[in-house]
Amino acid sequence: MANKEIDELSGIETTGHEWDGLKELNNPLPKWWVWTLYATIIWSIGYILLYPALPWFGGPTKGLLDWSSRGAVRQELKAARAEQQTLWDRIETADLAEIRADPKLLEFAMASGKAAFGDNCAPCHGSGAAGLTGYPNLNDDDWLWGGTLEDIKTTISVGVRAVHDETRDNAMPAFGRDGILDKQQILDVAGFVRALSGQATKGANLDDGAIIYAEQCVSCHGEDGRGNQELGAPNLANGIWLYGGGTQDVVVSIASSRNGVMPSWDGRVEPTVIKALTVYVHSLGGGL
Repeated sequence: MANKEIDELSGIETTGHEWDGLKELNNPLPKWWVWTLYATIIWSIGYILLYPALPWFGGPTKGLLDWSSRGAVRQELKAARAEQQTLWDRIETADLAEIRADPKLLEFAMASGKAAFGDNCAPCHGSGAAGLTGYPNLNDDDWLWGGTLEDIKTTISVGVRAVHDETRDNAMPAFGRDGILDKQQILDVAGFVRALSGQATKGANLDDGAIIYAEQCVSCHGEDGRGNQELGAPNLANGIWLYGGGTQDVVVSIASSRNGVMPSWDGRVEPTVIKALTVYVHSLGGGL
């Protein structure tokens, strides 16, 4: 500019540029800011050369250090798999009690068991293992076949009424369908069974039901109705019902039987995974 113009309000020289009456002040950036900008430009050039940023003649973007985030992830995964394999090897040789007693093995088994449960067991037992009608709640202390570590492992391995030579199997007769009891007798024994947990049943003769129970049911469920885990016979006195505890539910169970099926996981998942599942299920709150 030939003639300097000073802005009246700020006292700063203008650049001579004007837009719609607005004049630009000649107010340059601070030196430190400018030098910081130059430094970042120089740093970015170094970054481009050392790390993957621009394609090199149509080839893969690697940079002079031959580093990539994908390669770094591969290395991390490889290291993680190696560490996991070490833990899996230890689980393979350890018994269940040893896994429970070793904090690192327990932590790994719990995490692996939870993942395996979500993949294989949650569709029936629910993501929180609370179960559904016909599918046991794994969070309580009511176990048809026992709730110790070994009991749970066996049940997971061989299943219940599954295709396995050693599967858990004890079928309840269909007292109505097979003509063993008539409708009134079924109602009477259903009323007696419900009374064991403090429930009343309209139209049922409890005295007759007690006689029928003693004749037909006591050998599996016991005189006090508390069941027999060796036979997978449910406890009828605790108010926990796998198929529902209403009168009609109990009547259907007696008349037609239920005999649900749980698959055998032996051969479907690795033995080490069965151990991890066992430890996880045992920890849910119902383990003994």
